Amino acid sequence: MLFATLLTGKTLKQSLKPQPERLYGRQRGHPLRARQQYLLDQALPRFTFSSADNPAQGFSEPVSRVFLEIGFGSGEHAVSQSELNPDTGYIASEVFENGLCSVLSRLVPENEEATAQPPSRFRIWPEDARQLLKAMPDHSLDRAYLMFPDPWPKARHAKRRFVHPENLQELHRVLKPGGTWRVASDHPVYQDWVIDVMSQQDLFVNTPPEKERPEGWSPTRYEAKAFREGRQPFYWTFKRRP
Repeated sequence: MLFATLLTGKTLKQSLKPQPERLYGRQRGHPLRARQQYLLDQALPRFTFSSADNPAQGFSEPVSRVFLEIGFGSGEHAVSQSELNPDTGYIASEVFENGLCSVLSRLVPENEEATAQPPSRFRIWPEDARQLLKAMPDHSLDRAYLMFPDPWPKARHAKRRFVHPENLQELHRVLKPGGTWRVASDHPVYQDWVIDVMSQQDLFVNTPPEKERPEGWSPTRYEAKAFREGRQPFYWTFKRRP
């Protein structure tokens, strides 16, 4: 396991470096097309979540639960989970502009970029999810997702992985007692990392991963790519301890 060489007698927190200000690299991939830029300029402000101090009030109709997806990629998982949970306010977080454009293009009809209203129970957080977590009050989330995150596979980049003791503390604080955290990864380095990190904490019930997507989970393009390229995804459901 990875920590066998990292710990050398130290605790996990002592061995890992503090997380950097940013976990990600550049925020834009290929150049944006005209409509993509228009979506960011015209639609994104209306779709942006703006109620960190009272998350359940951040939607245009009442919700009984609040979910947060950390890094939604192209957005198909976030949109699907929102539709599968009609009583829930869904916050989809992503910093990459191409991903933001992808989910907005799913939700905004052509030629309505300046007028289309967001779904009543779906909002976007276009900044680092850690900023949102720090601004949220205790026990304000029912579920969190981390679906196929960037593995940062080199050992010197371990501090950039979202599965990190600092973030576990924040997730534990904002999740309600008994709340769940779903994690999926197809990268062997990240899979070992999750197993090692979660085995050395007491904030969440440490459950082994499943190798088939559990019922109620939505497929993603990254999962499909993993299967095409011969990689086995792991799926975890971690329950918050009291």
